[in-house]
Amino acid sequence: MGTHPTPSGRPSRRQVLVCAAGLASAGAVTGYAWHHFRSGAPDSDVPVPAGGYRFERRAAPARTVVRAADDRVLATFTDGARTALLTGPTRTWSEPRTTSAVVRSDAWIRLMGSAWSQGKEDTRWFREWFPKALADRSPDAFAVAFQYGDGAHDLHTASGLRYAGKAHFGPLVPGQSPTSFHYRDEQSDFYDYLGTPWTFPDGTRKHPEKERYGDVDCSGFMRLVWGYRMGYPMHATNGPGIGLPRRAYAIATRAPGVLLIPNTGRPPADFSQLLPGDLVFFAIDIGRPHGIDHCGIYLGPDTEGRPRFYSSRSRANGPTMGDWAGRATLDGSGFYAQGFRMARRL
Repeated sequence: MGTHPTPSGRPSRRQVLVCAAGLASAGAVTGYAWHHFRSGAPDSDVPVPAGGYRFERRAAPARTVVRAADDRVLATFTDGARTALLTGPTRTWSEPRTTSAVVRSDAWIRLMGSAWSQGKEDTRWFREWFPKALADRSPDAFAVAFQYGDGAHDLHTASGLRYAGKAHFGPLVPGQSPTSFHYRDEQSDFYDYLGTPWTFPDGTRKHPEKERYGDVDCSGFMRLVWGYRMGYPMHATNGPGIGLPRRAYAIATRAPGVLLIPNTGRPPADFSQLLPGDLVFFAIDIGRPHGIDHCGIYLGPDTEGRPRFYSSRSRANGPTMGDWAGRATLDGSGFYAQGFRMARRL
């Protein structure tokens, strides 16, 4: 809420970079527990086949599906995207404060070092990497995202930097009603949450605002999860650049990866091509119904069969999969469903 004190011992730039490089697996070291974040521990581990994979090519979008000898789907890799959708133990995601919905999923989302292309399964890299990735139980993109939601414990680096823990959306906006979508201010990026300056690859240096410590807006949350934690490149502007730009509309149109659903100015009639881990984008500002101004990560269907997403939202004051001020689903006549416009796979 912008009321947290800024850390007194700020890490050096070198410490922050070392931190970012290793945080994707930090949860396993710091005692991160699935159940603490309202998500159950894996019900049971699944056997990881040592080989004998079968590869299928699919279209729309072009992708490679990996199956085990018993025909189980093990992974999906999309041409032009770095995200790998892997099958692992089933986990449960829930948020009782804001919704009765529950998502149970065997999807684990990892980030590859480069974009997938047809034939990559024949490389030495894949043969060495794939079995390890299937067996990896360190926090993936979903687990990392929920490290900022309801009930999340603070996690710190050895230098004292808090890199995870309950996030809030932004400072209160004077004169706004608590029922307004503008009750809390946007403009909080990942470095505001961290409370430490950040230098981007082009040399641009950004400084956090003290009143935004612990805060992150919708696009800042995506940059916190995918950029700072998972290692996806970022840049400081909304124009062309390497990696993730700053705002939701810029990520939707200029981020790398694969555009799954283009913006037609209305909710898409078909979004069956979506997979867990995809980024979804919305036009929800009443005054600008065609402008992309919100983004989140698609979790997959909940136990009611509704396609549910996770995003940092003003009314919920932080990351949520809940239904305050709009059901967090992509289908139906709800606020976010009617504002759903685009989707991208990083």
